[in-house]
Amino acid sequence: MEEENQKQPKEAGKFIKIKKFTFIMGIFLVIFLTAGITTIALTFGDEKVESLAPDKHAEFEKLYSTYDKIKDDYYEEVDEEKLVDGAINGMIKSLDDPYSAYMDKKEASSFHESISSSFEGIGAEIQEQDGQIMVVSPIKGSPAEKAGVKPNDIILSVDGKSVEGLSSSEAVLKIRGEKGTKVDLSISRAGESEPIKLTIKRDTIPIETVYAEMLDDGVAKIQVTSFSEHTVQELKTALEEMSKKDMKGLVLDLRGNPGGLLDQAIEMASLFIPNGKVVLQVEDRSGKKDVYKSENDGELKIPVVVLIDDGSASASEIVAAAVSESADIPLIGVKSFGKGTVQTAQDFEDGSNFKYTAAKWLTPEGNWIHKKGIKPDINVKLPDYASLPYISPDKELKASDSSSEVKAAEEMLKEAGHDPGKIDGFFDEATKNAVTAFQREQKIKETGTIKDDTTMKLMQVIREKILKNDTQVKKAVEVLKKEINK
Repeated sequence: MEEENQKQPKEAGKFIKIKKFTFIMGIFLVIFLTAGITTIALTFGDEKVESLAPDKHAEFEKLYSTYDKIKDDYYEEVDEEKLVDGAINGMIKSLDDPYSAYMDKKEASSFHESISSSFEGIGAEIQEQDGQIMVVSPIKGSPAEKAGVKPNDIILSVDGKSVEGLSSSEAVLKIRGEKGTKVDLSISRAGESEPIKLTIKRDTIPIETVYAEMLDDGVAKIQVTSFSEHTVQELKTALEEMSKKDMKGLVLDLRGNPGGLLDQAIEMASLFIPNGKVVLQVEDRSGKKDVYKSENDGELKIPVVVLIDDGSASASEIVAAAVSESADIPLIGVKSFGKGTVQTAQDFEDGSNFKYTAAKWLTPEGNWIHKKGIKPDINVKLPDYASLPYISPDKELKASDSSSEVKAAEEMLKEAGHDPGKIDGFFDEATKNAVTAFQREQKIKETGTIKDDTTMKLMQVIREKILKNDTQVKKAVEVLKKEINK
């Protein structure tokens, strides 16, 4: 480009000699022709002029007419910007695609925050599906995860107001808020007869996406929670740290990872796939496919397994499918979420934008996993108590109460080593005795009821038990040890 720019001044310095008489006559000719064209235009009227530049968007005539009518004749003054936003939003919604959405200035700002260093909220990836707001996955360590929000939960209301029919970006604005404030959610969950009521305190959600730890016998576990701007660099750093600790095998944990940036997924998958092998294919509406191949400059020389679950979506599925089909890395866990489309965002000058589905992605072998998910090579479920619902600490559970929360508490008490008697959702004397014994063990005031500290401690004990008895990680370690000891 520099060479081309340097040539331009030389070309601009050239000139052509024209005789004075010829030059003057040329000017008169231009004036005469311009006047003639103007006369013809005025004589034959607007219809002739318009025919020279036909309207390329005649199909918008109804839209313009409606806009003008509302602006001029509606019984109240209208917000013109709101009308335009509504028209664009309606156009996007007509696509019937949960991954395409119009975002006004506030919503667009929130969208950009989600891939930056941090934001304030509860920390859950959501999407609109069939007019409902569904949780794809809570972020690791977030208030949402601690409160027991799970993949595929349907959010019915926020602070008592229904979110049915809202776009995902509209729902995000209602759920997010300043650190320290609380939000009340009503959630529908498969297997639960009644909505679950959650009160969650918002916090700063750091977009730290990679967490590494050494397990036993030289096996490292690295969890990737989403695909943000610096995820691959974080992973490279984690791999270096684990290598210094004599890593002999790796568990790459993509469970609960809702996805994120496509370029990060491609680059991450390339770390585990031999150079030149296919990572994924991106197919546009015409069927044209762009094939992305690994540009690996140093293939990892240790055995690897990948963990997936029903919260693994989009970019995490790209990585899982790529390493499975192009590097024969085994997948362990349960079937993934099933999102096989690629979105792109278009920003407007006023700060708003719209996100739309631009293509679909295919696995290296050309499979489309959309709405199907990826089946693991080794199917392993977590223990049943890992699916116990959240109990609100603000709600008191006491003798003679009967509810789904009481049943959940009974199951938690049993897993914590305190027999509540028959697990039937009825708070009887046996339940009270189990609660009192638990409080004594945890050095909590012995009230015989479940509320506040007792509730929080009970759920904490269950979380710790889930981590200690992670059947999926245990299976991954077992598989790796066999490879390491070959």
